[in-house]
Amino acid sequence: MTTDLRPVLFMLVSTLCLSLNGLIAKLLSDSFSTEVLGLLRFLLPALLMLAILKVTRWTVPDRKDWPTIFVRSICVVGSQMCFLIALDRLSLVESVVLFSTGPLFIPLLEKLLLKTCIQPLTLFNLALTFAGVLIQAGNSGGMVIRPELLIGLAAGLFNACSQVTLFKGSKSNLPAAALNGWCFLIAALIISPLALSNITNQGYVISYTESSSQPAFILPLVVFLTVSIVSTQMCRAKAYRLADSGSQLAPLIFTNLIFAVAWQICFFDHQLEWNTIVGIGLIVLATLCNTFIPKWLPISKNVKAYR
Repeated sequence: MTTDLRPVLFMLVSTLCLSLNGLIAKLLSDSFSTEVLGLLRFLLPALLMLAILKVTRWTVPDRKDWPTIFVRSICVVGSQMCFLIALDRLSLVESVVLFSTGPLFIPLLEKLLLKTCIQPLTLFNLALTFAGVLIQAGNSGGMVIRPELLIGLAAGLFNACSQVTLFKGSKSNLPAAALNGWCFLIAALIISPLALSNITNQGYVISYTESSSQPAFILPLVVFLTVSIVSTQMCRAKAYRLADSGSQLAPLIFTNLIFAVAWQICFFDHQLEWNTIVGIGLIVLATLCNTFIPKWLPISKNVKAYR
């Protein structure tokens, strides 16, 4: 049995920083448009990681590494944009829960890409997840499928694609700063036309409203957001590199939910309705079942065999 706790520690730091990403993005969502905030979330971390790479050891990806980096860039753009749109319309906890459904979609991706069989447990967990989404959609006027819930699920789907490509890329010879720095730079180039078009149409970059952050806090929050994103990506890449498999660290991904609940209580006066709590509970149950039952069943069978 391995006693190396470094992958676990790196993953916990990564999820803590990821929860801070969501918190700061929520605080800045009233000051920046979704497109501009998305550009900042890609461009500034890319510049910081490439600067770190320049100081340590400048590395340009090989030809065989570029397809993985490019595909991950597209997945990161899709994931972050869907997450920001959901975050602008939902509570922090709701957005994080939907974003964290990524591991549930990994078996579907394996089915499409590798032609593997989908287990009945996976279908059950997906059904449980969509049941949770439907319950969240309920209100006093009846069941209404809110687009932001589906957008949040799309963020989870793109997140799954991003994690698959990150795990593959982490096994290459690229340093974490190179793997993520080049990826985020390409992502920034992809989203920049949307951001520039939004700035041109609106005529401003930062909006000041009663609900937006105080002007004095915007720059420190942007800096803190950049540092937390870089910490998230580099710690996660390091954790994957030290781990034997991605599933080894999968349970730790959901500590992000615990941190998000803490931030929700501390920073936002937003009461969750009963149907939202039940819906979130079903989604969390589905993700936990997806993670632990496949590990528990072989152990249970071995115990019975020895009796």
